[in-house]
Amino acid sequence: MPTNAGYTYVTPVQVSGVSVLDFLSTRYRHSAPEVWAARLAQGEVQVDGLTVQGHERLRAGQTLVWHRPPWQEESVPLHFEVLHEDASLLAVHKPSGLPTLPGGGFLEHTLLTVVRAQFPGASPLHRLGRGTSGVVLFARTGAAGSALARAWREQDVRKMYRALASGVATQDETEITVSIGPVPHPRLGEVFAACPTGKPSRSVARVVERCSGTTLFDVQIFTGRPHQIRIHLASIGQPLVGDPLYGPGGHPLPDLPGLPGDLGYLLHAHTLSFTHPVSGQVITVTAPAPSALEPTAP
Repeated sequence: MPTNAGYTYVTPVQVSGVSVLDFLSTRYRHSAPEVWAARLAQGEVQVDGLTVQGHERLRAGQTLVWHRPPWQEESVPLHFEVLHEDASLLAVHKPSGLPTLPGGGFLEHTLLTVVRAQFPGASPLHRLGRGTSGVVLFARTGAAGSALARAWREQDVRKMYRALASGVATQDETEITVSIGPVPHPRLGEVFAACPTGKPSRSVARVVERCSGTTLFDVQIFTGRPHQIRIHLASIGQPLVGDPLYGPGGHPLPDLPGLPGDLGYLLHAHTLSFTHPVSGQVITVTAPAPSALEPTAP
């Protein structure tokens, strides 16, 4: 199987007196200390341009670099569908399983890579979780990107998602304003979850259909916090069916069976509406929902 070209990770050091091995093991908990020790022994880590073995003590202001060798990335669906295209903007339909941007072991197997192979220079204006399918909007010019980024901050972009949640909703419509912020996670250091000291967040969930033990929702989000819909529906006691990370209350599950990028849940970015930064027209882009997220009743 082919590998990617490897990657260089650059980390500014902001602490003093900590060994290189302890710094890496504490900051990047996705790898055990013995794994970092092996990487150090193979000469993959440098501090201020000098290869280190791990025992060296760091000083604030130094720069640590990990030269990760090429690796074989997990197989993912490397395709997308164009939903809207003009000289300024591009909207595509991302399949579930394809990461939007590099991260979590993915470098080239991303939506960014496959879109830029066809549309060089296109830049995503937002991101969807790996397991989330649906509309992703790209800017093709700097001016369009700046205008849409401003519209996003001012909540002038309308985003509607379709989600399958566990439990049967008692209300037809629920406004959710649980704050979202980082909380401790023993495998990653921290993850985003319901958090009283987090950032204000707002979603409105409307029932599409109630089934035996589940509810199909349309969810409009007015803020764009990480994993917002997964956290918000879990916070009202209706986590997404199959979500490997979030449970009731909007917190990571007690036995921590999953990571943020794990699959298994059903969430789809169904509709995106915005004012075109050049024409001034209101554009609505829709990605058809997968069959599992369509109502069963005629």
